[in-house]
Amino acid sequence: MTSATTVDEFALRQKIDRLERNRRAIRIWLGVVLLTLFCLVLVGGATRLTESGLSITEWKPIHGVIPPLSAQEWEEEFTLYQRIPQYEQINKGMTVEEFKTIFWWEWGHRLLARGIGLVFALPFLYFWVSGRIESRVKLPLLGLLALGGFQGFIGWWMVSSGLAERVDVSQYRLATHLVIACLIFAGCVWIMRALAPHSDDPVPSNSARGWAATLAVLSIFQIYLGALVAGLDAGLAYNTWPLMDGALVPGDLFVQSPAWLNLFENPKTVQFVHRLGAYVLLIAALWHMIQCLRDAPGTTHARRSVLLFMLVVLQATLGIVTLIMQVPLHAALAHQGGALVVLGFAVAHWRGFLGAYAPEVVVVERD
Repeated sequence: MTSATTVDEFALRQKIDRLERNRRAIRIWLGVVLLTLFCLVLVGGATRLTESGLSITEWKPIHGVIPPLSAQEWEEEFTLYQRIPQYEQINKGMTVEEFKTIFWWEWGHRLLARGIGLVFALPFLYFWVSGRIESRVKLPLLGLLALGGFQGFIGWWMVSSGLAERVDVSQYRLATHLVIACLIFAGCVWIMRALAPHSDDPVPSNSARGWAATLAVLSIFQIYLGALVAGLDAGLAYNTWPLMDGALVPGDLFVQSPAWLNLFENPKTVQFVHRLGAYVLLIAALWHMIQCLRDAPGTTHARRSVLLFMLVVLQATLGIVTLIMQVPLHAALAHQGGALVVLGFAVAHWRGFLGAYAPEVVVVERD
């Protein structure tokens, strides 16, 4: 071995070590982003469940960071709230002290949303400028940052739907807001997993890889259906399982015209479809687990499929408990958090079938 070859190999090893350190740092950063996102979605769920989302009636992206600091400012904020239909039709007679309770939920949600922008943007800028981000993930990360900025607008678009004619926000806009948050969450998981070490276990089959992707898609679709349920308060009725309104398939599912409108605006139909979505996801996870255990027993892919199925079972159980208990805050938040866990694991599981990104290093050619 020549001295030049030794130097080349040493330089290559240094590049790989540096890349691995950079990847580890980016994974830690994305892990913090995911934790913050998880908390943000839960606080958003609590804001919805406590009917607090309309307590702040103005969009102040900068000035809104500072809450009311005096009795006069609290009165001014309360006066603004008294002008909207929710106060007139639901909370008329509420005191300032009672108003503060719902105000703090919404303020906390908005503060977390602003905070996550900083948690994402500042490290991202540092990693980019210092050359620690690989070229293949620059645009995806930039896209997630842009989507996060757009999400702020979507949040206000959602709130504004309940300020004039409604006493709550539009279920369509609520579902859009939640799905975009989940897409950002899933995108962070995907990139984080792609930059992590993977096992060398062979993929069970192309079909198993396809089913892994399907489970990730079904997970986010089920979250969308759950958002429609939340937006219509559909979980507060028909609180029995497995029967719904005394039957496996209840009547009056398509009483509105046109029929498709029931899928979005009929609380009974929306809850029933959400139940069906849970059954489909559970069956798909079971089949995928059987497939992986049959085709590649003992591999990391098979073990992940088992864990994913168990998470789906747990999430379905949480959903049933939440329904039967008539949607108490703690159970509903556990169910919402469980949905994010299932989604995150499903995305990571799917990415595990594709392997980690190959190191972007220059391989020195030898004679």
